Amino acid sequence: MTDHDHMRKALSLALKGKGFTSPNPCVGAVVVKNGVVIGRGWHQAAGMAHAEVEAIEDAQRNTPSNTEGATIYVTLEPCNHFGKTPPCTHKIINAGITRVVVGCKDPNPDVSGGGIQYLKENGIQVAGILEKESQALIEDFIWYTKRDKTPFVILKCASTLDGRIATSTGDSQWITNEKSRERVHRLRHEVDAILIGSGTLKADNPSLTSRIENTRTKDPIRIILDSKLSIDEKARVITQESNAGTIVVAGPKAPPEKKKALEKKGVQVLEVSLKKGRLDLGQLMIKLGRMSIQSLLIEGGGKVASAALKEGIVNKVLFFLAPKFLGGSDGVPVFDGKGPKKICDAFELKQMEVEMFDRDLLITGYLKDT
Repeated sequence: MTDHDHMRKALSLALKGKGFTSPNPCVGAVVVKNGVVIGRGWHQAAGMAHAEVEAIEDAQRNTPSNTEGATIYVTLEPCNHFGKTPPCTHKIINAGITRVVVGCKDPNPDVSGGGIQYLKENGIQVAGILEKESQALIEDFIWYTKRDKTPFVILKCASTLDGRIATSTGDSQWITNEKSRERVHRLRHEVDAILIGSGTLKADNPSLTSRIENTRTKDPIRIILDSKLSIDEKARVITQESNAGTIVVAGPKAPPEKKKALEKKGVQVLEVSLKKGRLDLGQLMIKLGRMSIQSLLIEGGGKVASAALKEGIVNKVLFFLAPKFLGGSDGVPVFDGKGPKKICDAFELKQMEVEMFDRDLLITGYLKDT
C-alpha cells in the first residue's frame, strides 16, 4: 500500500469523530510498520486523547516497542503545545516513530508549522500529502480559526425541478426521498447548530434533531429567528428530549415577559439588532462565534435563505433537486424576495460536486473560499 492509501485510511477514521469533537477538529491517524498497519485512532471528543495518541497506544497495546522505526499518518499537523492534553509531538518522539506523514498544517497562525518544525528538529522525517482532502474534512474549523471566529455557514435547499419547496397549500412532505433526508440528518449531526425562521417553525413544528437508524448521533443546537418572540411554548424545539439546547433570536423590542417565560423552560433568548426591519444576521454570526459555534446549517424557508445569501454569510450550498415539478407558478419558491436585476450579479457556485441519492440530485458548491 502507498502513502496515499494509508492517509485515506486516516481520513476515513477521522470521519468517525465528525460531529463529536467540536470545538476541536476531527482528526484520524494510522501507524504503519514494514508496510502493515499496526495502530489506528481518531479524536473521539473534545478533551479526549488526540488521534496520534490513540493510534500509537493501539499499536503499543501488546508490545510497547512496536512503534520503533514506524511511520504515522495523521490528517492534521500534530500539536506541539500543552492544552487539555500533552503535545502529540512528544508522544510521537517518545514512541520511537521515525517518519510522520501529515495531511495539512494547523490553520491557527500562532502554531501553524510549529509541530512539523519541532519534529524535524528532533530528527523525524516529515512529508505531506492529500492536503486538499484533509482541509475539506475540517473546513469549518479552518474558517472559524482564520476568519475572525465566525461560523462556517452551510445553506441547505431542497426543491422540485421548477424550484418549489411546497405547494400553494403549504404541503411539502416529501419533496426529496428517504436517502436524501438521511444525508441531511447526517449533516445535522456534523454541525454545531441549525437555524430556521419563525415561519418554518409555525408551518412545520420541526424537531431539528439528527435521527439516523442504528447510528449514534448528536443533535445540533437549534436556533430560531423570531424577532417578536411569537414562538409557541409547546413547540417541539422547546419540549422534546434532546442532547442540545434551543436559542431563540429576538429583536430589541421583543416582549420581556415572553423572554422570561422561555428562559424558564430552558431556552436561551439572544437579542440582536434589526437591519432594514429584519434581524441582523451579520451581527448574529459574530455572537454565535463568541459562543464557540463553528459551523451552522441553515434550513429555513425562502425568506431566511434569501436573507442569508444577501447578507453574504453563506460559505457552502447543498441543493437537493427531486425529479418532480409542480408545473405552476403558485407554489412556494426556494428563495423569497427580490433578486439581482442582472445575470452577472447572480450567485455562482465554485468547486461543484454532484451526487445522486436514488433519483434525487445533490449539487454541492461554495460561495466563499476557505
